Amino acid sequence: MTVDNPSLEAILPKGVKDFLPIKAAKIEFLQNTLLAVFSRWGFRPIVPPSLEYLEVLERGLGTGLRDKTFRFDDRQSGKLVAFTPDITPQVARIVATRMKDVPLPLRLCYTGRVLRHTEQQVGKDREIFQAGVEMIGLDSPEADAEMIAMAVECLQALGAKEFTIDVGQVEFFRGVMADQRLPDSLAAELRGAIARKDSSSLKALLETAPLDDRAREEILALPRLFGGREVLEKASHVVTNDRSRRALDNLATVLDILTVYGVEDHVTFDLGELRGLDYHTGLTFQGFLTGIGRAVCLGGRYDNLTARYGYPAPATGFAFNLLNLLFALDRELDAVAAHQTDVLIFQSGSNKECAQQIARALRAKGYSAARDIIARGLEESINYAQKMNFRFILCAGENREELELINLADQSRRKLAYQEILAEDFAL
Repeated sequence: MTVDNPSLEAILPKGVKDFLPIKAAKIEFLQNTLLAVFSRWGFRPIVPPSLEYLEVLERGLGTGLRDKTFRFDDRQSGKLVAFTPDITPQVARIVATRMKDVPLPLRLCYTGRVLRHTEQQVGKDREIFQAGVEMIGLDSPEADAEMIAMAVECLQALGAKEFTIDVGQVEFFRGVMADQRLPDSLAAELRGAIARKDSSSLKALLETAPLDDRAREEILALPRLFGGREVLEKASHVVTNDRSRRALDNLATVLDILTVYGVEDHVTFDLGELRGLDYHTGLTFQGFLTGIGRAVCLGGRYDNLTARYGYPAPATGFAFNLLNLLFALDRELDAVAAHQTDVLIFQSGSNKECAQQIARALRAKGYSAARDIIARGLEESINYAQKMNFRFILCAGENREELELINLADQSRRKLAYQEILAEDFAL
């Protein structure tokens, strides 16, 4: 059926995409590579559902994600259901309700799609491809370091050349602000200025804030506390409260472990990073590829999440945004997207039994083989095979003995006997 309506070129809602074979092959490579790394670190796959009851899902969502959740009435139950905007709360629910008798720690991994409402802007994805891990039951710097080291290994396995893992610690900020009795509106403005690294706005806000000089000095230093190992030493001279100092001790221990793993050169610190302040309970991190402003992975410690489902347990984890990875590594992934099918089998005449048997024999040997079922000449089939990235075309006549294998890379040809293909040592 031919569709003449040009408006059907834009039949998808904003924020979702079709992925044709080349892009789809790249996404599949990203998923498979990440899952292979997760498996090497001892993580086992889990598959949450696409739909959840809203009242259950919302227990594990922060305010930001609640506002981005797609929800609708379920005709069967009469309740509100939702497409999850993030997989981590689903894993927390599963652990708390289905796996609470399983010995800790739990190492779980997943891939999947989530949906989120977004602002109506060009380029904003509403459908997000995630691949991530959750470690439940360990409250230790080593567990935090393991997350970062694994994220580094993932990026290396994907072929990323230049990247950094920016590490923060929300307890450092909480320690600085804990004893300051500020109006909520002013506190929000201060957090915004710190997050933007806007030192001039921060200084202006602090001039009229009801704070002593020491507190002003600590808060004003936050946007400047980013860089390498030296940031931890610098921060130790800025803060005096025990809570912030414990956060620094945590980061120092994590860095020592990352040095053992040999990945410390990829790590930077940002003690003014406030992402996930209402969700995370300790170390946080983001992965960035050089020249790309969007984070390709987000992670950190979230010790209070499973407790919302009745099962208190410390937890840490991270997730890759596969579409951000695809954007960042698109050219580097061209080689993996150039999927080749081994053999296109062409047979003239009306009796196709020989070609069908050859296809079956090749597949049994582990080769990919497709029949050129359309009635056309050999040159047309060769042209098709080249465009569709086949390695070889195998020409069969109605006589079983008349076989010719054409290498499409160099156009070389060799004669084959039918029995050769059936032999155990046959190779293309």
